[in-house]
Amino acid sequence: MEKELIGGRYQVLQQIGAGGMAIVYLTRDLNLQRQVAVKQLRHIFADDAEFRVRFLQEARAAANLVHPNIVTIYDFGRDPQDIYIVMEYVEGTDLKTLLRRRSPLLHLEAVRWMLQICEGVGYAHRAGLVHCDLKPHNILVSNSERIKITDFGISRALATIDPDERLDVVWGSPQYFSPEQAAGTAPSPASDVYSLGVILYEMLTGRLPFEAADIDLLAELHQVAPVVPPSTYDPSIPSELDQILAKVLSKEPAARYRTADQFGRVLATFSEEQPSLPRTFQVSQAATRAMDIFHPDPVDWWAIGLGLLAFLAVGGLFPLWLWVWLRYQP
Repeated sequence: MEKELIGGRYQVLQQIGAGGMAIVYLTRDLNLQRQVAVKQLRHIFADDAEFRVRFLQEARAAANLVHPNIVTIYDFGRDPQDIYIVMEYVEGTDLKTLLRRRSPLLHLEAVRWMLQICEGVGYAHRAGLVHCDLKPHNILVSNSERIKITDFGISRALATIDPDERLDVVWGSPQYFSPEQAAGTAPSPASDVYSLGVILYEMLTGRLPFEAADIDLLAELHQVAPVVPPSTYDPSIPSELDQILAKVLSKEPAARYRTADQFGRVLATFSEEQPSLPRTFQVSQAATRAMDIFHPDPVDWWAIGLGLLAFLAVGGLFPLWLWVWLRYQP
């Protein structure tokens, strides 16, 4: 595997991810001498015109998005055997793997991560793009906890979406897609907001709002079933966060926040209103300084006693000196 080259330039070091239509490798760019990630379309799909178009669409969509919270695309290539996308290598893991290890998260930590996700998705919305497949698997978390959005393979340009369109084939992940996607109707930025709500719900509770083994039943639950408030599973979750998620997970797109930017601003306001963590170290030092001011050092009684004896000794000799002076006065 170490000797395999993709595009005659990218030396494969190891596989770091895989999906239904592509495999992701950590590679070394032999020209620029740096590590990059290469997403290679599976060979069984490389001859399929529809999959080739979708793969190129992903490269073009993401290449136009330059943002700290979106994975940077470097190149798109094809040769007789491979079709691939070259992208920034993020040293870390995906959010789904992290949640399997340590969910649920503390609610302030979950909100802090979601704020970064909203930054990236909000930028895509402002650029006229709907991701359409937001899920923890497509959210990378670097070792420094920088969030990076990836996989724009089924993203849609807002300018190409007909509000009245109906889709026979629904792309996306049933656990995370919106009720309108489940119904096969047109997506919108509010559809991404719903997916972000599902992700935040999972971060807070360690579970999905709707689960079913049958895909059709799962789609129906997204469309009609009420959401159990997160605080039902964790009473420490504030009621304000319950209310925010109830809005984000509304069945009707018009009832949600319209874009990830709006959702992010609401979460930022919520975060600012939360009580800060106790400053134990600073308070203890302030208390120590106050003790120094109002409680002087202990009295040194030995020093006072010796001083008093000296005073009495000197004072006792004073009458003798006065008598001698008066006695022998000429």
